[in-house]
Amino acid sequence: MSVAGIIFSNIHDSSIPELTNIRTMASVPFGCRYRLIDFPLSYMVNSGINKIGIITHDNYQSLMDHIGTGKDWDLARRSGGIKILPPFISTTGISRGGRLYTSRLEALIGVMTFITRCNEDYIVLSDCDCICNIDLNDVIEAHIAQNADMTIVSRPAAENETLPTEGETVIKCDDNGLILETAAYQKNTLNVEISTNIIVANRTFLINLLNESAAHGYSHFYRDAISKRLGKSRIYRYLYEGIYLQISSMEDYFSASMRLLDTDVRDGLFNVANRPIYTKLRNSSPTIYAEDAKVKNSYVADGCVIEGEVENCIIFRGVHIGKGTVVKNSVLMQDTFTGNNVMLNCVVTDKNTAIRDGRMLSGHETMPFFIPKGTMI
Repeated sequence: MSVAGIIFSNIHDSSIPELTNIRTMASVPFGCRYRLIDFPLSYMVNSGINKIGIITHDNYQSLMDHIGTGKDWDLARRSGGIKILPPFISTTGISRGGRLYTSRLEALIGVMTFITRCNEDYIVLSDCDCICNIDLNDVIEAHIAQNADMTIVSRPAAENETLPTEGETVIKCDDNGLILETAAYQKNTLNVEISTNIIVANRTFLINLLNESAAHGYSHFYRDAISKRLGKSRIYRYLYEGIYLQISSMEDYFSASMRLLDTDVRDGLFNVANRPIYTKLRNSSPTIYAEDAKVKNSYVADGCVIEGEVENCIIFRGVHIGKGTVVKNSVLMQDTFTGNNVMLNCVVTDKNTAIRDGRMLSGHETMPFFIPKGTMI
């Protein structure tokens, strides 16, 4: 059994423009020291996949800086390893007219060269805005046991869940898991399964699917390519019921970050036996806690200086919390500096922001106050 992986780095950038106007979705910081791409990279590597292509669109400089040669994921290899698949404009096919891809299907057609040159039997596809620690070996084994052409990993919909316009596919299947229908998700619909966009496909089946889609001018992966194959091909679902965090808005990003303060959620992501989450290693000094510092129920990275009070927060590397400052229910990204006597509640700061003495900033759980990268307030 040989498997290659493909990761979409930009598919849902429009869902959270506050953080993706200067970077890809894949390189959005998360959980004190990680980027979103660390999760799909890690669960692929943990499942023995050592050839991974990352499809990019734009703003991928920070992604390349983070990945480097891939050595932190044991992907710095002469054979296989990690490959950045940058966009290209052709004068034929789906990119006619000189435009870049605008959908998942067009992105896959654009990297047909990578797919056809793979010698692996199976291809695993994954997005970056789904945070989980799935065992892909179980998915691949189920795929093989069912003699499937394609297996789509689904998850139960959470109560009162809403999804963005992209990636809203609901899966309906029979008792054996054979998919009968894909449909658009409706707000507050319960007892349905939603695609995670983690997919295992036979390589030859995927190539035929993409060639057929290009020939017919299809543009939507599920509505066009997949739905027209239902009943003709063996397309199954695999139900994943582990910890799963979806990032589809700033509210979702804030909520997912706050859920890391739950021990069960944190353990379900980072403390799974034999399935660590890898990231780029940085050597930083330990965090300094001043004599008057108070820290409660918070997730704090190394390299910080905390002189004030922190409660229910996610604190990235190099953050400085000044004297008399109180930070609650907030996410402070790398190298955020707060002066003295600052009050923050439900705030999300991007990297290298500065908040001067005496400032009082507050958002709400449903609308956190966001401070862009490099901003001084």
